[in-house]
Amino acid sequence: MPSNADALAMLYGRREGYSLPRAFYTDPDIYEMDLDNLFYREWLFAIPACEIPKTGNFVTLRIGAYPVLIVRGADGEIRAFHNVCRHRGGRICSAVKGSAPKLVCPYHQWTFELDGRLLYARDMGADFDAAAHGLKPVHCREAGGMVFVCVAETAPDFEPLGTELARFLAPHALNEGKVAFESTIVENGNWKLVIENNRECYHCGGNHPSLCRTFSDKPTITAPRDGVADDEVERHWQRCEAAGLPSRFLIHPTAQWRLARVPLLNNAESYTMDTKRGCAKPLGRMPFFDAGSLLFFHYPNSWNHFLGDHAVVFRVLPLSPTTTEVTTKWIVRKDAVEGVDYDLKRLTEVWLATNDEDRQVVEDNQAGINSPAYEPGPYSQLHEDGVIQFVDWYCDRTLLRLQPSEAVAAE
Repeated sequence: MPSNADALAMLYGRREGYSLPRAFYTDPDIYEMDLDNLFYREWLFAIPACEIPKTGNFVTLRIGAYPVLIVRGADGEIRAFHNVCRHRGGRICSAVKGSAPKLVCPYHQWTFELDGRLLYARDMGADFDAAAHGLKPVHCREAGGMVFVCVAETAPDFEPLGTELARFLAPHALNEGKVAFESTIVENGNWKLVIENNRECYHCGGNHPSLCRTFSDKPTITAPRDGVADDEVERHWQRCEAAGLPSRFLIHPTAQWRLARVPLLNNAESYTMDTKRGCAKPLGRMPFFDAGSLLFFHYPNSWNHFLGDHAVVFRVLPLSPTTTEVTTKWIVRKDAVEGVDYDLKRLTEVWLATNDEDRQVVEDNQAGINSPAYEPGPYSQLHEDGVIQFVDWYCDRTLLRLQPSEAVAAE
């Protein structure tokens, strides 16, 4: 099993523009290293805020070893806590989602307010300090209707992501939406393979017939080359921005996140089989349906599409060295009526098919990497520049976190 020193040596010795050494996709120790250095220290996309619109609505998730509870309080604020009772560690909420006026541990009925304060603990004695036994908080921020959490003791700076995400998503008004459908699948592949597969469309033409009805696999559509946008994209940006839609390519200096609004093929309105809108009502205050897709990714666990009629948000959580949970949620206006304004099958069929196709691609990729015959291969500079970008970010971030403590303190 590789040590941190071994991982450092492999990272320093890797060949740029090539896939990672086999251990980074298979080894249990490197999987734990990824949890410790990334998933336990970065902001992670958790849920759309509209999923918990009312007081007491909650959602639970697991980030590696950490069960997390996200709840909306009586003051309207969304907060996150470790889903662990302060008595003997019982799980407070076992359901994936639900609603409760108070948070009650089922083991001994310790009762917590929605803001985490301990309200009731039976027969604990006169010297017991309830104020010292509230739920342990998890860092939680909402921007543009998307909720992010971080389980680190000290979270990284959430800006400028928060500001820019709120600006780009304002016309979509996600907080005025609802989750029309959600899907969770487990892919038998390392989490990095799931992200890498998403970061390129080199494979799209041969694997995604439904998606390719509307989404272009032309690499210059999704990212400028040498700072210059494709003419089609530039015209799209001009039209959208004239209508009040932030659209131009924006990427963080570390490449951890990116925003850009791209046109769909042949003026398609949405990710549907007939390319027309999937919901009759526009999402939020979108001025027209053929606004293309606002693409937003955030490493290490999310990519998203925001259209004129609906949004599709994706969350990636690692389960083991070679298994990954992928959760997809479709968001429409909250006053849209199923069967009247949208047909659920029509709204979801393209990405349900695409997710399953991606699952197969990732699992076949993992099966090949599991072989001792695997060796890192070269990425296409034209088609896989997004993968190169992700792998470079991963290596840079991991190297930083594996450095001696004084280097990390300067981060």
